[in-house]
Amino acid sequence: MPLTKKQIEKIENTIRESLRNKFLTYKPETNNMPFHYRLLGKDRMALFSFIHSLNTTFGTSIFEPVAETLASLEFPFAQKQFVVGDEISEQAQNEIQHIMNELTIGGNPDKINEIERIRKVCIKGKINKLKTVKVDLFVKGNDESIHLFDLKTAKPNISNFKDFKRTLLEWVAIYLFKHPDAKVNSYIAIPYNPYEPKPYERWTLKGMLDLDNELKVAEEFWDFLGGKGTYLELLNCFERVGIELRSEIDEYFSRFK
Repeated sequence: MPLTKKQIEKIENTIRESLRNKFLTYKPETNNMPFHYRLLGKDRMALFSFIHSLNTTFGTSIFEPVAETLASLEFPFAQKQFVVGDEISEQAQNEIQHIMNELTIGGNPDKINEIERIRKVCIKGKINKLKTVKVDLFVKGNDESIHLFDLKTAKPNISNFKDFKRTLLEWVAIYLFKHPDAKVNSYIAIPYNPYEPKPYERWTLKGMLDLDNELKVAEEFWDFLGGKGTYLELLNCFERVGIELRSEIDEYFSRFK
């Protein structure tokens, strides 16, 4: 279902405010680069530095608030940086290690089965205290299902996917400790496909992630949050805000001349 005019206004306000907040908190690099400055100009170097900074924080400064706003229009509850908890059962930790060991030696990931294995031991044994665990985005469905998202950059380091998998399983165990009967899901979310128009290189993630139940890329992620067609609508929202703020952006960087 296409977004309504009111929903589009709310999303564009979120994008606008997120970018302006980034301007307020942004501090240009203070390194002296005399050759770069003379060749390109301080304003262009400041813009380059800002874009680099924005790329590294796009998830928290732009994607998370937009995703929260979008999901809140479709679901009963959505919150970014949601505290899942700080306790996990030792037997659940042991079960997660068994799962990781199986995957490491070539087992096939099966998230539905893995969740049920964790559920069986989620409140058994010694309870271990953890540092407070937050998820990038928490969404509760109309059917009471829980969806926990870990937003990643478009090209996450493949060598870290073993850690990502463990994190997703631990989130499930932590949530089930307090809500053992919950229908809980956890995912890696990648906001856009850098290989477009080619498909995302999912094969690089095969073997550790259950690609059908543990990964949402581009349209899959945004359309899940807002309904079919949301991804394309969202791109249009970003474009309109960018055009609207162009003079404001130019004025901001003119200060660095």
